[in-house]
Amino acid sequence: HTPHREILTMTTDNSLIIYDGPSLHDGVTPIVVIAVRSSRNDKTGDMVQTIILLRDVDPREANKFGLDEAICGFCPHRGKAFDRNDPAGVLRKLAEERSCYVNIGQAVLGVWRCFQRGGYSHANDNAAIIALGRDAMVRLGTYGDPAMVPAHVWEALLGEAKGHTGYSHQADNPNADFRPDITMVSVETEMQAWQHWAKGRRTYRMLAEGEQPVAGQEILCPSPKVKCTDCGLCTGARPGAKSIAIAAHGPGKGHFNRRQAAA
Repeated sequence: HTPHREILTMTTDNSLIIYDGPSLHDGVTPIVVIAVRSSRNDKTGDMVQTIILLRDVDPREANKFGLDEAICGFCPHRGKAFDRNDPAGVLRKLAEERSCYVNIGQAVLGVWRCFQRGGYSHANDNAAIIALGRDAMVRLGTYGDPAMVPAHVWEALLGEAKGHTGYSHQADNPNADFRPDITMVSVETEMQAWQHWAKGRRTYRMLAEGEQPVAGQEILCPSPKVKCTDCGLCTGARPGAKSIAIAAHGPGKGHFNRRQAAA
């Protein structure tokens, strides 16, 4: 499974800041959500991408020193953060053993830099957010966890959208605005998946090398043969729909496979 490319068109006429406020994880850390209408991604297709960022910290630094907990919560794919006083951390670009599939140094960093230059306008009201998502497929949490943001933001963006995808690791985070009707539950193991299936939730699970979907419960993600824009199964609650499993992918897949093998 080759890493997918992502190119975001970062201009003021097709992108908006749809949230600018505290992270729900701690109620304090300032975060922003940038919704980008125009994008090219060879896995997802053309979707409205939503990037969740610390307002004042480079996303690479946030990950390296563990500050990204404000936008990623309890996600285990963040990697092992360095202490700010650790000389080794100064020389590293990201946290150790990071298994996330998102390449922070590409589109995510570009969006953050554009934001720092004042390249995005704030949405004036819900109507502006609704208009941005109108008749489009929307990807919640292109980077960052959607449950770190008040759900009413997503409700507005999805109000007149064609469909959406979304995943969250925050099902057990009491501070998060976790909505299983909007997002799939991200899990790491079959045991975790069964726990959520028992509650009627759909899951999204990365498979370690050689692992297979659970028959009768999961189906294999059809990517790259089918793009997310044409599939639309990762929409959270959907009566009768199976949960989704996908082979580990992206720049962190090696770390994921090694961690699962050691478990």
